[in-house]
Amino acid sequence: MQAATRGGWFHRAWDSDVGHSFRTSPTAVVAGAVALVCIFCAFFAPWVAPHNPFDLATLELSDARLPPAWQAEGTSKYLLGTDDQGRDILSALMYGARISLVVGLASVVLSLLVGVSLGLLAGFKGGWIDAALMRLCDVMLSFPAILVALLIAGVGRALFPNAHEGLAFGVLIISISLTGWVQYARTVRGSTLVERNKEYVQAARVTGVSPLRIMRRHVLPNVTGPVMVLATIQVATAIITEATLSFLGVGAPPTSPSLGTLIRVGNDYLFSGEWWITLFPGLMLVLIALSVNLLGDWLRDALNPRLR
Repeated sequence: MQAATRGGWFHRAWDSDVGHSFRTSPTAVVAGAVALVCIFCAFFAPWVAPHNPFDLATLELSDARLPPAWQAEGTSKYLLGTDDQGRDILSALMYGARISLVVGLASVVLSLLVGVSLGLLAGFKGGWIDAALMRLCDVMLSFPAILVALLIAGVGRALFPNAHEGLAFGVLIISISLTGWVQYARTVRGSTLVERNKEYVQAARVTGVSPLRIMRRHVLPNVTGPVMVLATIQVATAIITEATLSFLGVGAPPTSPSLGTLIRVGNDYLFSGEWWITLFPGLMLVLIALSVNLLGDWLRDALNPRLR
């Protein structure tokens, strides 16, 4: 019975207007396929990757800086070559993409929870609460997001230099989320200002429904459309921000390098001829960000009733 229900839900989603829009959009299909392959390889890296690039017992310095397999000095053992420590580039991409995706997704989820909650409260309550929260948003928007993230991540690394990886990733996620919630708050606040004066909200108030229940059960489902589009696009922004922080040396720990760390390592050898060490991590980052952005553009058009 549960299997039939899940299957029915999938068929309803596939046959819906959004599902039809996805099937008839070649760009969305290609972007979805690329994003799915990247996510699959990243989260199943221990089983898909040909090597474990971060297992020190398996590294051989004699294999350092080997070119890709199709070049004269390359070997089929390392399809995309190796870095300065003899790590397989292809395997490092899979493991590094997993870190970038986890940090990016976690920071977007945290930003979404904080931003939607505060935006819903500001738009529904109004008054001094709305004014205070919007002034806070104005203050946060006056600082460049990468500067705030760089400051918080740098302070966190300075206060906890020997912190566990989990704490280091937590500081990184918080630093990215600190400015990411503002756009969700402003978007939800604007939609809530429109929804709170509609008949169904007034009817719920007259019948004695509590304000918290009205916001959660009635207003929130009607303001999630723009939020989902914004969240999809913000995933790519968060991943690029994490890569930038890691490139600057205040992001992911050196023991668990992300794509930004791999690019920084390869940048030291770019002008000496070992171009593959930085090129392939850069291409992986571009593929992930571009596919997510294209999916966000498609979702924005699919959820726009004026374009149907």
